[in-house]
Amino acid sequence: MTALYHDIIFGPIHSRRLGLSLGVNLLPTESKLCSFDCIYCECGWNADHPGRRRFNKREDVRELLGQTLRKMVGEGTPPDVITFAGNGEPTMHPEFEAIIGDVIALRDELCPSAKVSVLSNATQLHRPDVHRALLRVDNPILKLDSAFDETVRLVNNPLSPTYSVKKIVEQMKSFNGEMILQTMFLRGEYKGQHIDNTTEEEVSAWLKLVEEIRPRQVMVYSLDRDTPCQTLIKVEKDDLRKIAARVEALGIDCSVA
Repeated sequence: MTALYHDIIFGPIHSRRLGLSLGVNLLPTESKLCSFDCIYCECGWNADHPGRRRFNKREDVRELLGQTLRKMVGEGTPPDVITFAGNGEPTMHPEFEAIIGDVIALRDELCPSAKVSVLSNATQLHRPDVHRALLRVDNPILKLDSAFDETVRLVNNPLSPTYSVKKIVEQMKSFNGEMILQTMFLRGEYKGQHIDNTTEEEVSAWLKLVEEIRPRQVMVYSLDRDTPCQTLIKVEKDDLRKIAARVEALGIDCSVA
């Protein structure tokens, strides 16, 4: 069963990829707001959450995060990472850049060893304010699930009719390696169409883009939580490790989760 995050600050949780992670949700707490409608999203389909679509206020984010960090530090359990995630795409927030500035200031004041991470589908990279903000965080983690537009449209369902992998890759290259690339590998069926981005055709094309982007790290993973599409299959760790080995052969660090 898919589920929403009902708080602005949530966790901490033990992330498979990031360690002890304190979450920041800039999206509505009672509905989902995203520029993708991924068939594997743990928050469910966009259409399942037609409620109020208001972003959380910058002031509320700053106040609640400060309270939580002070409490965690006081208890001797500061987070390893402060992670922007939640009910959709965080970079859609109109004050995203200012909020990043607030969070970095709080981090520097209260728990300077914590990293700031942003999980993003990369659809807002064309906005100069989002690009600037992501360059300021420790871990801009940007999604690319396939080298093919057709596969992305099937798996990620981008809402923009002009979405193209080529455009996204060019924007990712502008980070000059100061980013982490994240890819979900999965198999199954959706609306009568076969899905498998682990085929040789898919992986070879994806690897070419990885080599172009040259991120400082790649994260490959598969299903771990409930998905709105019930006909998806988790890719086994051995298969993910084989893909990771091909990334590392390019001289790029790759983690499997």
